[in-house]
Amino acid sequence: MTTLPLSNTTLASLPEAIARPSYDRGALTPGIVHIGLGNFHRAHQSWYLHRLMQQGEALDWAILGAGVRPYDAAMRDRLLAQDCLTTLIELSPDSTSAEVVGSMIDYLPIEEGNGALIAAMARAEIRIVALTVTEGGYYQDPVAGGFDLAHADIQHDIAHPDAPRTAFGAIVAALRARRAAGLGPFTVQSCDNLQGNGAITRQTVLGLARAQEAELADWIATQCSFPNSMVDCIVPATGPAEITRAADLGIADQAPVTHEPYRQWVIEDAFCAGRPDWDRVGATFTDAVHSYETMKIRILNAGHQVIANAGELLSCTTISDCMEDADIAALFRKVETEEIAPYVHPVPEFTPAAYVDLIAARFSNPAIRDTTRRVAFDGSSRHTGFLLPILREALAAGGPVEGLALVEALWCRMCAGTREDGSVIEPNDPKWDELCVCALAAKDAPGLWLAQEGLYGALTQEPRFARAFARWLTLLWEEGTRATLRHYHGT
Repeated sequence: MTTLPLSNTTLASLPEAIARPSYDRGALTPGIVHIGLGNFHRAHQSWYLHRLMQQGEALDWAILGAGVRPYDAAMRDRLLAQDCLTTLIELSPDSTSAEVVGSMIDYLPIEEGNGALIAAMARAEIRIVALTVTEGGYYQDPVAGGFDLAHADIQHDIAHPDAPRTAFGAIVAALRARRAAGLGPFTVQSCDNLQGNGAITRQTVLGLARAQEAELADWIATQCSFPNSMVDCIVPATGPAEITRAADLGIADQAPVTHEPYRQWVIEDAFCAGRPDWDRVGATFTDAVHSYETMKIRILNAGHQVIANAGELLSCTTISDCMEDADIAALFRKVETEEIAPYVHPVPEFTPAAYVDLIAARFSNPAIRDTTRRVAFDGSSRHTGFLLPILREALAAGGPVEGLALVEALWCRMCAGTREDGSVIEPNDPKWDELCVCALAAKDAPGLWLAQEGLYGALTQEPRFARAFARWLTLLWEEGTRATLRHYHGT
């Protein structure tokens, strides 16, 4: 098969089976700046907008991509070289299909001080600034909650409001410019996996703005909107195998995205400057976002963390490999059913039990090569954000916590840096060095792990949790991961 480099000029010549934009990309005008052009955004929010454009709508809502970290420059180069087009490859257990998405039309320069980003967001036609900057990117105190004003990046932005380091500093600077020019506000839309992501985004933006200029913060508070949302689609990282898969379909794409055949986007309808009609292509606008996001974050995102560390220790390469392992699958089912689902309310589409079944099926899709390493990355943010709130609620309700304690013990054991087969686990957390030191010390003194108040806060004082954690961690070191899992699930 002939392989064509992806670009505007080659779209018409792509293999017939590959869907592509039917709209005139040259006629698109921007309405959205999106910060954080990772795979998830391109398979999810960008796709919803593309589907609207395929219907001849939302042509004035095209996306300008942006990033604030030096490593974003490599992605910018790859996407600009192919006119900001992305090949989405949908992987079902028994079929594959592909579609080229064209809703993004430019990628702003990555530069110190973020001048180009600020200037773009200050343009009148930009009505939404959206973000996918990871769960740990919102400058929140992981234990006390709230805006972390003392963070070095935030202190830099307070001292240099016109040359900020963070996405939030750039947002505040752009809003300052719009206010001075007599322009209206824009909506700031988080698309990250955070409980109350809109409220957290509002807290971060207002906290930084108030530290710079109180009147500006008041203007933002009254004029801007920060809708909460729930986003869902499993999107693995891209590597050589994914690039080869695109080539096998006839496309030379240096940044293709593979994804599962499932998407969900639930959004609070709070947009101060208008929005695309995403609901016409499958999104849900509702005031009940919290129930949807609680179900998804607790069952899917926390569920990923339930199995990922056990999978690392047992050398399971992918999440589907974890689900093929009978002991890890039994861990998933028992923890989800007994210790997570009781703290999830139903939504119109699903009971908690039905949603557990859906997530188990999605995790088991062998076509999705979602690596255990990717899912286990940044446990210091993901455990504190996804698992520990459930643990606190379970303790307060007097519910069982044995499984959740085991999951924390598995994380601690994984952070010791070796698998059961003796192979080395490469650093996989921004705090890896300190976690590794603590995990090794906790082998003989389990309480040292829970004494990390920056992670566990008041949970360090919960004797029921501490006893269970210590028992499981001791068993992991003495008898190994598989034997410990079997102790837990009873086989």
